[in-house]
Amino acid sequence: MTDPLSRPATAFEGGCAVARGALIDVAMAVKARTEADPAATPLVFDDATGAVIDLDLRGGRDDIAARLSTGVVPGQTRAGANEPGPAGGKGRGRPKLGVVAREVTLLPRQWEWLAAQKGGASQALRRLVDDARRRDDGRDRAATERAYRFMSAAAGDLPGFEEASRALFAGDRARFDASTAGWPADIRIHAARLAWDDRDGPAR
Repeated sequence: MTDPLSRPATAFEGGCAVARGALIDVAMAVKARTEADPAATPLVFDDATGAVIDLDLRGGRDDIAARLSTGVVPGQTRAGANEPGPAGGKGRGRPKLGVVAREVTLLPRQWEWLAAQKGGASQALRRLVDDARRRDDGRDRAATERAYRFMSAAAGDLPGFEEASRALFAGDRARFDASTAGWPADIRIHAARLAWDDRDGPAR
């Protein structure tokens, strides 16, 4: 099990990376920065998940380390924690195929398109999901999701965010780099590092 104190983390402020390394070291760097400038508001990100870490910086290093050592990293979410479980009972569908009924919310025009497809909405949805899974073969979905979490918090208001997000989920690196070209260099490089495990990010 990974030592919570050594989890890789990065702190950003105003578009610049101000600390990077083990979580405890980043926490102490952020504490020093906020003590020197009470107006400073750095955000600390868990590099493994892309989530913001809400640190409790009261006390000294030992106090902070003790809290971090509990292994609970605020802001971190468990994958699938909010996903609905299998529906109880047999329900509709064909049990021999393992079909599970769950709610799907779509716009009227999307329902109309699905209804017009061969086999109806259910078969069309299954084909779409299977096609998407085939396209995703070999891609690291966890990396995509951690990059998106980081981008949403650090770059959600920046120009090109929506286009960059679409490129990220499509695995289109060239379009991603073009969409993020105007972002602060540290944010752009870190997002690429999280998404594609780049050491240096896109060319500057």
